This record gives sequence, structure tokens and C-alpha cells, in this order.
Amino acid sequence: MLILKKEDYEKMLKHCQDGLPNEACGLIAGRIEGDTKTVEKVYLLINMDESREHFTMDPREQLAAVKDVRKNGLELLGNFHSHPESPSRPSEEDKLLAYDSASEYLILSLMEEEPALNAFHIDKDKNVSRNEIKIIT
Repeated sequence: MLILKKEDYEKMLKHCQDGLPNEACGLIAGRIEGDTKTVEKVYLLINMDESREHFTMDPREQLAAVKDVRKNGLELLGNFHSHPESPSRPSEEDKLLAYDSASEYLILSLMEEEPALNAFHIDKDKNVSRNEIKIIT
């Protein structure tokens, strides 16, 4: 299970909406206790591709975020990105580019009036499984 504060969800949602019509992206960090990952910090990054269909995180921003994660004693839990015009599920490109089967891959779909956020694991064989997200106040 992934636990996400409502204010962090809203921060991610605003970043993704502000990035329209392109995909937006970022990293999530926090703590792991057993099978539960709790997000404590969200890093909003630039999509260098400025594309509706894919994203590339700015390497300098990624490095700064990883340094901040370490400085704060957190663990990098995964990343998030938006799908402006497609469902909240990994695309073939998302599966191909997935680099860490322990990471959470959050996808926020903005194609419908009501946004949809889902978390996924993508294993080394590119099999996808969904992880439960609990949004707390």
C-alpha cells in the first residue's frame, strides 16, 4: 500500500494540470515499513521533452531531489507522471523505460473530468501489477 497525504496529491495534481497539454513528472520520497510506503515529500520536476506522450526528467533536478532525499533521511519511493489524454495505466513506453521493480510508478490521468491516480509496480520482465493508494488528510 502507498499512503499519500491529500495536500501532496493536490500538489501533484496542480503540477500536472499546469503542465497541460504536456505530460508532467516528478519524484516521490518517504518511508517504508513492511509493505507500506508513506510519501513524505513530492518533488515537482520539469518534463524536458515538452510532450503529450512522454517525459524526460531534468537530470539536474533529479540529482538535487536525490540529494535532498538523502539529506532528509528518506528513501526514494518512485516517480509520477501524467497522462493528459490516456488512462491511468502504464503505456508500452512506460513499461519499456521502467528501471526499478521496487519503485512505485504513479500515473495521473487527466483525460476525464475526474482525475484518476494509480500506482504500479513494473517487474524486470515488464509485468505490471497495481498497488493500492490511500489518500489521507
